[in-house]
Amino acid sequence: MELWQRLIEGDEVACARCLTIVENEREGYVELLRNIHPYTGNAVIIGITGPPGAGKSTLVDKVVKELRNEDHKVGVIAVDPTSPFTRGAILGDRIRMSDLNLDPKVFIRSMGTRGSLGGISKGTQAGIKVLDAYGCDYIIVETVGVGQSEIDVVKTVDTVVMVMVPGLGDDIQAIKAGVMEIGDVFVINKADNDGARKTKIEIEMMLDFKKDWEFRPPVSMSIASENKGIDTLVQNIKAHTKYLNESDRLKDRRYHREAMQVYQFVEHHFDNTLEKAMDQKEEEINHSLEGKTDPYTIGFALIDQLMK
Repeated sequence: MELWQRLIEGDEVACARCLTIVENEREGYVELLRNIHPYTGNAVIIGITGPPGAGKSTLVDKVVKELRNEDHKVGVIAVDPTSPFTRGAILGDRIRMSDLNLDPKVFIRSMGTRGSLGGISKGTQAGIKVLDAYGCDYIIVETVGVGQSEIDVVKTVDTVVMVMVPGLGDDIQAIKAGVMEIGDVFVINKADNDGARKTKIEIEMMLDFKKDWEFRPPVSMSIASENKGIDTLVQNIKAHTKYLNESDRLKDRRYHREAMQVYQFVEHHFDNTLEKAMDQKEEEINHSLEGKTDPYTIGFALIDQLMK
């Protein structure tokens, strides 16, 4: 039996091996993704994002346990930042969820960003497909602590949970463009800290600026370390999933996600081809430095070369 067939039958070891193959783009990874594609599209995909120190990993741990209480099979992709110097990553989120490792219906995978911006790893989308084919009912993607413009998670998941904490900034922080605009569900974690209610009011005010919500993002509060507010958060996530299904928005989101995968696959192919072609242009670039040619002439010649 081939590896991908073992995966769709729920073999945990096969799942781990498939994730390694697609994340590292090892030989045969495209064929693997082709084979499992017909078995994907069944899982609910949740992205959990927010600033560093918001308690995302603890929140994920509690959400997974809440879903497991309902006997759902859950996959987790925890993305950690990669060092730009050593290319290494601590991958510490699995440590915070260590007690889940013994649960046969929970599969946790850590991935390094490896230079990708946007809060997620380049291999995240492929990893989601593997966990989907593995039979997960829910797949949770935990991003790195993102900044105001790192919003790739919205292109990767069905529901974006925006985790906020009190005391991160002034009133304007809650209405800044970027990450604050991608949340489908908001939760203020560490709600026992000073300013939690004020933060909630600020987010509600931000949401009030838009009057024509089809689904107004719910805002709840939690203390994940004490397992408080997790049931409400899960209910809010399910409410958004229900809205997506009933309004055909889920189909729209997944269409754009599929189109993005086609775009990224082609882009990645041409990136690799361009890198190899650039290695042969050293002499021409030196000529450009000497004024004998220019970057644009070289660029157009490269485009012609790549198109052939």
